[in-house]
Amino acid sequence: MKEVIAGGPFDIDGTHMMAGMLIDRIDGQPITEKSDYAALLNHKAGQLTLISFHDPRSNTTYEESIKPIKPGVETSVLLYNRWTRTMEHLVDSLSGGKVGYVHVRAMDDPSFRTTFEKVLGKNIDKQALIVDTRYNGGGWLHDDLVTFLSGKLYFTLHPQGHTTRGGESLNKWTKPSCVVMSEGNYSDAFMFPYAYKELGIGKLIGMPVAGTGTAVWWETQINNRIVFGIPMISSYGAGQDHPTENHLLEPDIRVPDEYNKVLTGEDQQIEAAVKEMLNTTPR
Repeated sequence: MKEVIAGGPFDIDGTHMMAGMLIDRIDGQPITEKSDYAALLNHKAGQLTLISFHDPRSNTTYEESIKPIKPGVETSVLLYNRWTRTMEHLVDSLSGGKVGYVHVRAMDDPSFRTTFEKVLGKNIDKQALIVDTRYNGGGWLHDDLVTFLSGKLYFTLHPQGHTTRGGESLNKWTKPSCVVMSEGNYSDAFMFPYAYKELGIGKLIGMPVAGTGTAVWWETQINNRIVFGIPMISSYGAGQDHPTENHLLEPDIRVPDEYNKVLTGEDQQIEAAVKEMLNTTPR
């Protein structure tokens, strides 16, 4: 079902106590073995909908008014937020709180603002940082990111005789970092790890990324459902005589995510990144 359960015995994303619960009716319409319950949720996104259900273990009945959501919201908001929280918790638990984590969702302004906030906010006291770029579809942010991650500490600040925990540069990350990448990276999510490696900021961990460093001009037709891209500008690595397009970017540490382990909640690429970052932190 495409809905969020609010209040009652459920968590905000409707997952906490859903196991074992049986939904009996939607807006008073009974659910039977022969009916398709999805039809009862059509065109109800954002509208209060009454769900009647019971716990077969205790035969206790419940009714909750919820607001169904669209499938796109489930994927782009709820599932994405749950995944990033899971990754943050995984890094924190594996590193004993020493290593920070941030996922760069896209190469755009909102993603940079989120990265800036998380890195210099909740992760400011971490000893190292994992920058996850997996499944990033691109944009144009590579130079901003490499500049942000290549900060150097050139002042320590001492207000009233006390030593602060940091110093200048205050608006950049000055400690060790690594980048996690995968086959799902595309466009500027290729150019960023390429630039990160070229500048020697840190190591790339994960799987190779296809060379897709060509800028595209997008055109929308009178029928706005027809959109096409015109390749305009290719990128060449320093000292190279060929474009980066079609040239694989190899990681420094190659780690495939095995399908069966992913199903059990493991993330071998993140585990490898944590291990690498712990090797850079003081014992």
